[in-house]
Amino acid sequence: MAEEHSNLDPEDWSQFRAEAHRMLDDMVDALAQLRQRPVWQPASEAVRALFDAPLPTAGQPLAQLHEQCMESILPYVVGNAHPGFMGWVHGGGTPVGMMAAMMAAGLNVNAGGRNQIALDVEQQVVRWMRDLLGFPATADGVLTGGTSAATVIALVSARNEALDAGGELSRLVAYASTEVHGSLRRALMVIGLDAAVQLQAIDCNAQLQIDLSRLEAQIAEDRAAGLQPWLLVGSAGTVNSGAVDDLSALAALARAHGLWFHVDGALGALAMLAPEIAPRLRGIGNADSLAMDFHKWGQVPYAAGMVMMRDGAQHRRHFMAAEHYLQRDAQGLAGHSPWPCDFGIDLSREFAALKVWMTFQAYGSARLGRMIARGCRLAADLAARLAAMDDVELMAPQSLNIVCFRYCGGAYDEVALDRINRELVRRIQLSGLAAPSLTCMGGRAVIRVALVNHRTSLQDIDRLLATMQSALEATLAGDGRIGEG
Repeated sequence: MAEEHSNLDPEDWSQFRAEAHRMLDDMVDALAQLRQRPVWQPASEAVRALFDAPLPTAGQPLAQLHEQCMESILPYVVGNAHPGFMGWVHGGGTPVGMMAAMMAAGLNVNAGGRNQIALDVEQQVVRWMRDLLGFPATADGVLTGGTSAATVIALVSARNEALDAGGELSRLVAYASTEVHGSLRRALMVIGLDAAVQLQAIDCNAQLQIDLSRLEAQIAEDRAAGLQPWLLVGSAGTVNSGAVDDLSALAALARAHGLWFHVDGALGALAMLAPEIAPRLRGIGNADSLAMDFHKWGQVPYAAGMVMMRDGAQHRRHFMAAEHYLQRDAQGLAGHSPWPCDFGIDLSREFAALKVWMTFQAYGSARLGRMIARGCRLAADLAARLAAMDDVELMAPQSLNIVCFRYCGGAYDEVALDRINRELVRRIQLSGLAAPSLTCMGGRAVIRVALVNHRTSLQDIDRLLATMQSALEATLAGDGRIGEG
């Protein structure tokens, strides 16, 4: 009796190779033909029902799964690879990144530690970012799934330093602008603080930067009340509007008041690659910690972020893995310490550094910088065109690559205008031609365009504006509820 094929490798490697090539060809075609597909389209109930089936007991041929992916998954993802995707701060990915992710999956290494070259690749990426951002040689860092995880790691270190210095957890107070990303509040919750009470959201100036005079006044008021000011967060490009805080001034203020200075660089840190934009981020290298993403402006396939800590030794002290099964040695697989697991919360980690490393190696920092600067110029051009329209108002100063605006024409009240702008976004998205998003500013519905995708061109901006005009005409002509209060 023949032995049952019990491992998970293919019985016929040649057949697998042929199917794998077909899958790769289809994905390359999908990228090459992006403009021939809608930016986004909703899945039908019939398609969604396919993913309501129970756990299969028997396997299916790879060719069959391939077809299901191409027919029922690929057409219905969020669409951020498409040049018309302008809704959220999502990178578009690259063919090089796709191949790097495939290679990393084939290697299937646990990049949490041990004596392997994957750690050297990651450390090279960290050193590249250390030098780019202007951090000192004492700085160190680790790759994460994104800025949210990176922020948790940074704030654990900041909290522990405050407690070691005699601080009381319940009296610690953090400061950030009202425009700060929501990941900060979640990170504060994770480390044991009540963000509703222990985060002071400081109003912004006309440029949507944190107001420095209000910040200093709030710090003084909190100290007088017996609280312990502890953490100051600056934004290197807010996700909502692209605003960049005065990072140099914030760094000086943090030092003067003995605060830990953290920078949220999820969107803007990589703008340091663009010489004409980098001066706006002056002071970023003075941070005690920084969280950033590669899967946004870096165009690295999801997910890839990083935390950078000014004091690497301090960082390791708060995270050093001490489990018995993680013993270290000078030689063998237990060598090459410290390991990435000594800098963060994950012991098991994908080899994400490979796709970051290959992206920078393949395209070079100069080309990536030009891509970032071009996105900012496209945003400035869009803002200028919108500002020239009688029935459109800009809702925030155009900053970096984000433009926020709303339709304001006609004799409609604010409730009706909100309804119109929300309907505009829905209609544009459902057209499949472009995909802006909706945000809220000053309690009003606002259309938001974030130009992150490296494929987006003036042609796509033209298409967005034309689609918006058609959507506006249809909305005003077809919705009898617009005038309702």
